[in-house]
Amino acid sequence: MAFGARVLKTGIAVTLALFLSMLLDTKSPVGAAIAAIFALQPSIYRSWRYFLDQLQTSTLGAIMALLGGMVFGNQPIAVGLVCVLVLMLCLRLKMGDTVGLTLVTVVSIMEAAGDWQFAVTRFLLTLIGIVSAFIINVTVFPPKPKVQFVKQIQTVFNRMSLLLRTAISDEIKESVFRDEKSGLGSSIKGLGDKYNLFEEEQKKLKRPRFSETRQMVVYKQMLSSLQKGYEVLDAVERHYFQAERPLGTDRFFDQHMERLIKFHEHVLLKFEDKLKPNDDETEMMEAENDRFMQEAISRYDKDREGVLRLAIVVSAIYDYGHQLGRLSRLADHIHRGDASKEGEGLAAWLRR
Repeated sequence: MAFGARVLKTGIAVTLALFLSMLLDTKSPVGAAIAAIFALQPSIYRSWRYFLDQLQTSTLGAIMALLGGMVFGNQPIAVGLVCVLVLMLCLRLKMGDTVGLTLVTVVSIMEAAGDWQFAVTRFLLTLIGIVSAFIINVTVFPPKPKVQFVKQIQTVFNRMSLLLRTAISDEIKESVFRDEKSGLGSSIKGLGDKYNLFEEEQKKLKRPRFSETRQMVVYKQMLSSLQKGYEVLDAVERHYFQAERPLGTDRFFDQHMERLIKFHEHVLLKFEDKLKPNDDETEMMEAENDRFMQEAISRYDKDREGVLRLAIVVSAIYDYGHQLGRLSRLADHIHRGDASKEGEGLAAWLRR
């Protein structure tokens, strides 16, 4: 994990939890610090959801641990048995994300073998840690996955465009290609995680307006286009150079890839409001993509060894171009600002 806001907030949350525990004059405030570490979440909605779920599971775990300690004592077998029962109940209640801290609470309470005052203290320490993490998460550098997603789109595209421009021409060193491709895959996965976070937050915390729903469509298509570009890289690496290729194949593929990357760049500039809507460019690019597919299919001998491998690459490239066309039309539709046709146009686009 790189140093960032979450790392800093973890330290602040632990400090606050320990400080509050000391104010209550507890003998061992470590439990509050552990709870604060577990409770810090990557979004405000998940922080709130974790708080509610943890309150329920910790209460359940504390009660079972207290009863188990009173009946069986703090023998290792008894502690393990109660942990299994609590774990089963948490999974049954679909609160598996909170089970780690809940089991910590169970074990710490059973240590006292039925001492209810000790159990209450441990339970309060857990609550202090959870509340501390929640307060810090929403007040200190509150998580903004949507803002992070938008900022990283261009960075990820720049990284991908370098690889796509050099993959067919085989100009880039193999070791560099592998490292960059691995890093690109991680970046796209990170974008997907951020998209899921703010989509979840928007749906759960409030009823989204039409404009916000439209934004979600845009961001999802941006992500899909990058994922399709990555699939092209994957197909090239796995199949392109292993296939027997007629003379001129590399140039044919490379030229079309260059057109697609330039088109992708133009589409992103439209969303930044730096380029005008341009239906002609979109239609021309879609026609070029169709011609690429048709020519790629017709120009290669079906009996040639490895033709199926080239077909996989062609399909990946065509799909990438298709997703770019959808993204471009969405950009043109949004920036025209035709309020009277906005809902109808977006609905039609979604049905395509």
